[in-house]
Amino acid sequence: MTAAATRGTLAGGEHTRGVYNFSAGPAVLPEAVIRRVQQDIWDMDGSGIGIMEHSHRGPVIDAMWTRTEAACRKLAGIPDDYAVIYLQGGASTQFSMVPANLLPEGATADYINTGVWSQKAIKEAKLYGSVHEAASSEGSNFDHIPTEIRCSPKPAYLHFTSNNTIFGTEFSAEPACPAGSFLVCDASSDIFSRPIDVKKYGMIYAGAQKNLGPSGVTLVIMRKDLVERCERKLPTMGMYKTHAENDSRYNTPPVFGVYVMGVVFEWILENGGLEGMARRNSEKARAIYDALDAGFYKPHAKADSRSLMNITFNCPSDDLNKAFLKEAQARGFDGLKGHRSVGGIRASVYNAFPVEGCHALAEFMRDFARRNG
Repeated sequence: MTAAATRGTLAGGEHTRGVYNFSAGPAVLPEAVIRRVQQDIWDMDGSGIGIMEHSHRGPVIDAMWTRTEAACRKLAGIPDDYAVIYLQGGASTQFSMVPANLLPEGATADYINTGVWSQKAIKEAKLYGSVHEAASSEGSNFDHIPTEIRCSPKPAYLHFTSNNTIFGTEFSAEPACPAGSFLVCDASSDIFSRPIDVKKYGMIYAGAQKNLGPSGVTLVIMRKDLVERCERKLPTMGMYKTHAENDSRYNTPPVFGVYVMGVVFEWILENGGLEGMARRNSEKARAIYDALDAGFYKPHAKADSRSLMNITFNCPSDDLNKAFLKEAQARGFDGLKGHRSVGGIRASVYNAFPVEGCHALAEFMRDFARRNG
């Protein structure tokens, strides 16, 4: 029997663990993916050696690398004139790599400020050039996605964070980009949660630990002409060109993270692709938002800016927030404590989070409201 024949399907699968993991990241993985990973940690592709023990330049990893990129390209319809790169350092390293490579001396980069991660990206960009805030929702504690965007005359690029984990807001569509510029997107927390037109972007980057796999690897999808661009002298490891030209293996890469990401890509493909994820994520979020909108709870995000990935809200008082979290934990709902910037409660329901867990939380929310309203 061949290695491929023993791998089994990743489609379907029920939630079998006694706890629902609402963590904002590192976040829940599909159970079918975890079972595949268990197998391959012991013996990868019938080689007799586990995935974490193989040389990153050996034939088994070569085959995995090819499979992973092919699945990624198929999943998102990534054209041939875009590079797929795997990097380390999380999205936070991209906050500085982007302007270091793509912001020319004396030029301006435009940023949309929708929360903590946007602010950190802006801070790093200012080390390399001028930054213009094209829009911001800071004045209302980032409770909405700005609709009025005023770009500078000739920005090098327009950067935005597509989903904001802390505040629970999400862009429903890409912002308009000025002619002659290009979009750069930090998609760390909603990557591949819905269909995406990659051609609208110059670059997309995403830390894996929310929708794609374990922490430690960052996916970069980048137009190849931008890969070749480097606006200043940089260390070798700081240039996108270095990694693209060396198949993301200039140095020893995060092999295990890339491998798990590839299995997640396969899981998404076998479960309806990005269209299937969009339908599933809409159902999950709707179940919780319906309970939220029935009264008692106080949502943080405005209705027209709500995230399908991170649902943020408060009870009428801090004491009730504490009671809610305590009871929820006892019932097997883990990771619901909100970020300190917003407080209260945050339910993170990324691609792999099971639909039945959202309905179970919604029922608990209604029950808690009846008893404490």
